[in-house]
Amino acid sequence: KKRKLMIEVINDLLGYDGLKIIQRPDIFNFSLDSTLLAHFVSINKSDKKIIDLGTGNAPIPIFLTLRTKAHIYGIEIQEEIYDLAKRSVELNNLEEQITILNEDARTIHQKLGVSSFDVVTVNPPYFPYQENSNINKNDYLTIARHEVCFNLDEVLQTSRRLLKDGGTLAMVHRAERMVDILDAFRKYQIEPKRIRFVYPKQNSVEALAILIEGKKQGKRGSLKVLKPLYVYNNQGKYTKEILSIFNYQGKEYETSKNISK
Repeated sequence: KKRKLMIEVINDLLGYDGLKIIQRPDIFNFSLDSTLLAHFVSINKSDKKIIDLGTGNAPIPIFLTLRTKAHIYGIEIQEEIYDLAKRSVELNNLEEQITILNEDARTIHQKLGVSSFDVVTVNPPYFPYQENSNINKNDYLTIARHEVCFNLDEVLQTSRRLLKDGGTLAMVHRAERMVDILDAFRKYQIEPKRIRFVYPKQNSVEALAILIEGKKQGKRGSLKVLKPLYVYNNQGKYTKEILSIFNYQGKEYETSKNISK
């Protein structure tokens, strides 16, 4: 069948020399949240298998190759976005380390096995889906942002199935959903262990996002609430910590050339 002509761009993956990512501005660019999650997640030297659910165009698997030699799976239900992810992996010659699958994350345990992963990462849809939801007319964005294909309960159920006992789930979400998130973690015996709040600016009154990590069958309690992460300083420039995460320290950069806020 004829492929529709769509504009694709190849961007550097922020400040990491040699890493590229294929983007489709009409679908979406990878988000700041994905970058922060890939930096936040705890990875041990002994970890052999990692899985990223709803991988989009694969920014998290590609970033994680900088931190681990583990094999990384990226699962993406939308065929055109899966195609971007697969080609981004090939562009970076990372096919030996990253496997991208065009599958429904909710059933991927049937193919890849129950209790077989050391780490699960997920940047899930943030907004509950209702009939009257103010949804984006672009289906790609609707599925990425609203819980049409993958709701919070399913994210936790899926993560529990995939993780080994003692395995790590790391997630980024909206701070306003924190109580729902904590409830879902405990419901599926994934005990919250680390939380970090993300604020848009240093003088912001409210956190916008939350980074949260838990352990399957982890012992209850001993939750660490880490120091806040500020994205911009009060002059609207990236903070030093964000520049460090992006590997932009001492480099020229454009504030939002490659990422969507």
